[in-house]
Amino acid sequence: MPLRYKALLVHLLTASGAVFAMLALLAAVDREWSLMFLWLVVALVVDGIDGPLARRYDVKKNWPTYDGVLLDMIIDYLTYVFIPAYALFKSGLLPGWPGWIAIIVITYASVVYFCDTRMKTKDFSFAGFPACWNMVVLVLFALKPPHPVTLAIIVVLAATMFVNFKFVHPVRTERWRIVTLPMALAWVIFATWSAWGNFPPQSWAHLGMLVTSLYLVSAGILQQLIYREEL
Repeated sequence: MPLRYKALLVHLLTASGAVFAMLALLAAVDREWSLMFLWLVVALVVDGIDGPLARRYDVKKNWPTYDGVLLDMIIDYLTYVFIPAYALFKSGLLPGWPGWIAIIVITYASVVYFCDTRMKTKDFSFAGFPACWNMVVLVLFALKPPHPVTLAIIVVLAATMFVNFKFVHPVRTERWRIVTLPMALAWVIFATWSAWGNFPPQSWAHLGMLVTSLYLVSAGILQQLIYREEL
């Protein structure tokens, strides 16, 4: 197959995330939260593999008529931000005025972050929390912390989107990748396990998600402290 058609197929793979976003939204409207998160996990997996494929087949050169970065951003906003915020509000996980604060903070802060040209660091990590609300809300669904704790987590993470804290990219951040990538894959497995079982209480999957989430959130900040890095 000519290289240019391989590049086109990569774009089409990225675009499939829009379909998974719609399927997740339809599940959310029907309050089928487990199914919604399963579709979001599928979209997350697609997002994890299309980047390396895009670089391998040099999509900017071999199929330049499609803007892969713009396509990725549109789908990421739907699957990482918009649908998880909807689920957080409509599920009753954070009811009343805290829920309104949460969805306004999530959607507004994230759209501002997504258009920031400084969101990537020199080592291809993220400068600030990368608006992975799909992962955050899934963990909140599983653990169901008290409402004040849930709201505090959302506000703190939203605030860190605009400070010089580094968050590793599981695939592109080379330092500690031998640990980070397996941790990210383990998170996907634990998340799928939990969602597939409709978030059973006291599941080992919840502990796995908590441990892997804490690593993914803290790894970049630890690198900054240990190696005295500048973003």
